[in-house]
Amino acid sequence: MDLQTIKQRFEIIGNSPGLNRAIEVAVQVAPTDLSVLITGESGVGKEIFPQIIHQFSSRKHGKYIAVNCGAIPEGTIDSELFGHEKGAFTGALADRKGYFQEADGGTIFLDEIGELPLSTQVRLLRVLESGEFIRVGSSKVIKTNVRVIAATNVNLPKAIEEGKFREDLYYRLNTVPITVLPLRERADDVNLLFRKFARDFAEKYRMPPVRLTDDARSLLVSYRWPGNIRQLKNVTEQVSIIEQEREIPGEVLRHYLPNEGGANLPALFSRTESNQSFSNEREILYKVLFDMKNDMNDLKKLVLDLMENREAPISGDQARIIRNLYPDEDTIPHNEPAHSAHSPIHISHVDKENIQDTEEFVEESLSLADKEIELIKKALDKHRGKRKYAAQELGISERTLYRKIKEYDIKG
Repeated sequence: MDLQTIKQRFEIIGNSPGLNRAIEVAVQVAPTDLSVLITGESGVGKEIFPQIIHQFSSRKHGKYIAVNCGAIPEGTIDSELFGHEKGAFTGALADRKGYFQEADGGTIFLDEIGELPLSTQVRLLRVLESGEFIRVGSSKVIKTNVRVIAATNVNLPKAIEEGKFREDLYYRLNTVPITVLPLRERADDVNLLFRKFARDFAEKYRMPPVRLTDDARSLLVSYRWPGNIRQLKNVTEQVSIIEQEREIPGEVLRHYLPNEGGANLPALFSRTESNQSFSNEREILYKVLFDMKNDMNDLKKLVLDLMENREAPISGDQARIIRNLYPDEDTIPHNEPAHSAHSPIHISHVDKENIQDTEEFVEESLSLADKEIELIKKALDKHRGKRKYAAQELGISERTLYRKIKEYDIKG
């Protein structure tokens, strides 16, 4: 069967080399029982390729079961895939076959395989290696003959590095890889898909199909389509229903394309980014503190230069400022009082090139006992030693306050 016939059968629109190559690989691998891993962004149409593989395989008369692994809660996914015995857990009122048992002799498609819990990955690996599994709550080994095809939009090698996906399972699934290109890399197919969707919605809603002007077609091709084919289909449906005119110019189409030209990158928040942000803020704070220290040193040098080059007497206020900057006793002569309005200042021993900050930083005590003592004393002072009211202020009983006063030997 030629490529065009396959596209018509499975309603595949497009002629890009990447799309054609993916279809060719799917057809070539179909007669084998090799596992296939289909990768691509969300909305590119990965679900079509397992159907192609199944229909061109010797299992085409067997069951084809598609399972969205991301839509099944972690607590029940083992039961859904492998079945369970009656009484295996609350609500297990009867034996139940899982998808792997139901699909015996056929094909099972595991979409969003990257969302599987690690414990389920171990069970899946055993099925792939030996064709065996055990129901939840049972010890009996069950054999199955199933072709497994998986798909994901997750970067599995990165997930392996982060410990979220088993490396041995990845290589077991990735026997034959198929990559489905995003729509932004299939620019020639965008207008073909739009026309196809426009015809489909015109038939569905019984109205003439919408058409695009030249500038609208250019806009359609240049847009990045973060939601890929799914987004293009939604936009086409919106335009078909909402717009009264059947010819759509670029200025109208632009209203249906959010974040035009934006990169296809999700907004993620992680612990690493949070720590990085905190680190950056801390570095900024340190920089501010060092700048303040440098400013203070510059001020000291400036005052020093002024004093050395000045013959006029220094006022008492100026003397106090200088004494604060240079607290050494030798800075102001003992025979000249610091508060004198015309006390001369002699500074000869200070090394201007190595001025150090003299501010003392006192680390606050974080002891709970110290804090308790401080609060009790404040409460007693506030209420003039009346322990009844001090206890009420502190939110404790009077007996507890007595005990605390005795324990900490608080006087007064």
